[in-house]
Amino acid sequence: MSGRTIALAGGALIVVAALVVGGYLLFGGDDRPPIPDTRARHYTEVDACLLTGEKGIAAGTPAATVWQGMQDASLKTHARVSYTSVMGEQSTGNARPFLNGMLQRSCEVVLAVGRPEVAAVGQTAPQYRKVGFVLVGGKADTKGGENVAAVRVGHGLRAAVAASVERAVDARG
Repeated sequence: MSGRTIALAGGALIVVAALVVGGYLLFGGDDRPPIPDTRARHYTEVDACLLTGEKGIAAGTPAATVWQGMQDASLKTHARVSYTSVMGEQSTGNARPFLNGMLQRSCEVVLAVGRPEVAAVGQTAPQYRKVGFVLVGGKADTKGGENVAAVRVGHGLRAAVAASVERAVDARG
């Protein structure tokens, strides 16, 4: 063999070796750990909404316990949960626009805590039979029908709210 043939064979061998090493580095030998699953939750198309007084879900209020119960129910049902505080005058008349906003946002389950909020929901519920209502600390009015439930404030409120939301979500899901 001539020197030129040996040089061409050596050059070809170097090119092949470079391609093999480059291919291994690009396509194989990845020792990095796999990317973990995202922590984003997949929600159902059901919204559960809480209507509260101006203090919202401040710690130590019944609304805070109700909110915790709603979050417990969301873990099981994958319903989205949100809350709205009635700002301004704490009256039934002033609570209605906030409630109407929830209904326009397509809340399928509406909870109310606080005297004016419960009264507003109790008066509005008969017009919205496809929405589930939970009155916290109120009484389920017989005019409200099967879509209205009442939950007592006190011991076991969180679990009672979670169960009520789960039933209402299951009825709508």
